[in-house]
Amino acid sequence: MYQLDHPWLLLLVLAPLLLWWLLPAHRETSASVRLPFFAQVADAAGIRPTEGSVIARRTWPQFLCETLAWCLMILALARPQFVEPTIEKIEPQRDLMLAIDLSQSMDTKDFPSSDGTVEARVVALRQVVADFVAKRPGDRIGLIAFGDAPYPLVPFTMDHKTVQAVIADTLPGIAGPRTSFGDAIGLAIKMFDKTTVPERVLIALTDGNDTASKMPPAKAAQIAKQKNVVIHTVGIGDPTATGEDKLDTATLQKVATETGGRYFFGGDQTQLTAIYDTLDRITPHDQKNLSWRPRVELFHWPLGAAIAVLSAYYVFSGLLGLLRRRAAA
Repeated sequence: MYQLDHPWLLLLVLAPLLLWWLLPAHRETSASVRLPFFAQVADAAGIRPTEGSVIARRTWPQFLCETLAWCLMILALARPQFVEPTIEKIEPQRDLMLAIDLSQSMDTKDFPSSDGTVEARVVALRQVVADFVAKRPGDRIGLIAFGDAPYPLVPFTMDHKTVQAVIADTLPGIAGPRTSFGDAIGLAIKMFDKTTVPERVLIALTDGNDTASKMPPAKAAQIAKQKNVVIHTVGIGDPTATGEDKLDTATLQKVATETGGRYFFGGDQTQLTAIYDTLDRITPHDQKNLSWRPRVELFHWPLGAAIAVLSAYYVFSGLLGLLRRRAAA
């Protein structure tokens, strides 16, 4: 679509007429002497009279060319533009971080699957988390793995296929045999500090208790609350076990409650799937639609046409005058 950015400037087309009406041409009278038989007197005196004052008049070609050039310059001043079709961009308003426990205990084959068989905890985790990511097309998603220490696997991104591919390649023990849940929260907070979205959500899944963190989970939760980070915790381990294998449900509940999140326990794959369905429901999609229409400036076309019209006229009239003088000579 074509449009003028300053259409009111087209009124300047009438400016020459207004000036002509308000400012008439300057006229000056002077005394003159009329001499009868001037030609005979000049012949007798041996003087050849010359032409007096000549007032140049515009010819119709000159008038038309200058009028056309003036209109083209006013058109250029009004800034003609070509407005391209609307471009829309969806900007996410939430960053979602997934923190996954990949300690050695995630390889334990005690997790009931949906078909009744028993499989390793990490197998169920891969499938459920990958499905959850697929349901969140409008969020930027990041991924952290933690064991002896937390490691960022994927920064916040809209490339969910990459996140799913990394999840599919996760292996128990790649982050170490122990669990550093508190440090994982600390790493997530650091990654959230680099974002500007209004909502920040961390979903942390673990199957044991914190045995390797330098920062206690309770302290990390307090800092997360100050940073407006909501933490949802998911436990899939055995609360009745002993040592490092025992699921510390009290800590997970405290972390979630401190930050305004919720704690879930998944005893089998069906429950785990239901948990992530619930998380998908309580964190609804929040997006901001941005739209704009690119504009291409076209003022140089009428301006160039005005210059071309005037140049062509004056070149042509100059050549025509030169030919006439040569013919007269």
